[in-house]
Amino acid sequence: MKIRDLLEYGKSVIEEDLARNLLCALFNIKLMDLYTIYDKKLDEEFVSDYKSKVERIKNNEPIQYVIGNVDFCDLNFIVNKNVLIPRFETEQLVMESIELINKYFKNPNILDLCTGSGCIGLTLKSKINSNVTLSDISKEALEVARENSKRLNLEVNTIESDLFNNINDKFDVIISNPPYIGFNEEIMDLVKNNEPHLALYADNNGLAIYERIFKECKEHLNEEFIIGLELNSLIYQEISELAKEYFDKSELILKKDYCDRYRMLFILNTRHN
Repeated sequence: MKIRDLLEYGKSVIEEDLARNLLCALFNIKLMDLYTIYDKKLDEEFVSDYKSKVERIKNNEPIQYVIGNVDFCDLNFIVNKNVLIPRFETEQLVMESIELINKYFKNPNILDLCTGSGCIGLTLKSKINSNVTLSDISKEALEVARENSKRLNLEVNTIESDLFNNINDKFDVIISNPPYIGFNEEIMDLVKNNEPHLALYADNNGLAIYERIFKECKEHLNEEFIIGLELNSLIYQEISELAKEYFDKSELILKKDYCDRYRMLFILNTRHN
């Protein structure tokens, strides 16, 4: 069987884009390069592996879990059912954070809270001269983060902790994409049925996790600091009001994502503001 034949099979079972992307991932090539090898003959083992992965996607497993990795901010991260799949909103949080951190700090001490795959903290480590700690309540998620740390050859600290319970240090930067979906909020079945609920849902319609962070983080911040949070856009106003209660003397910056939704909150306490 040739690649063109296998692709036709894939397209007959799952969406065409997914069938193509799966092939590209298995060959580790870009989409534009796939067309140059259409007539390549494939061995039975490869064909069988592709077909089994197509069936998993057909059965509503995210392609990122099927492939086992995902690109994020020019790096490649291992992902599995124990961690959220990194998304473009989180990429934007990271890039906005890098800009702010570089403006105010040199060699900062950074905490990536609710780290999951480690994509936020490890990306910051790769792009900023910094000391980075990754923390998560999930032992399984931390195992994935540690694998990614080794894979990317980035040295970081890791701590299993329910938010700040096991955190002792102080930080210049605390950044997080916490669980923020209310239990009654409608989300895509693909997400609801596959990604870890521990990393998705929070009490009080998603507000509870933010209040805990605001309440507990002060004793873990240096005098000058930046907090960066990904937001549930449905409750961004409520989150912002909570932040004002706890950080009434700090600068609060709400930012929109590329879809024009408020998805990021930065809290700054620096000598420049």
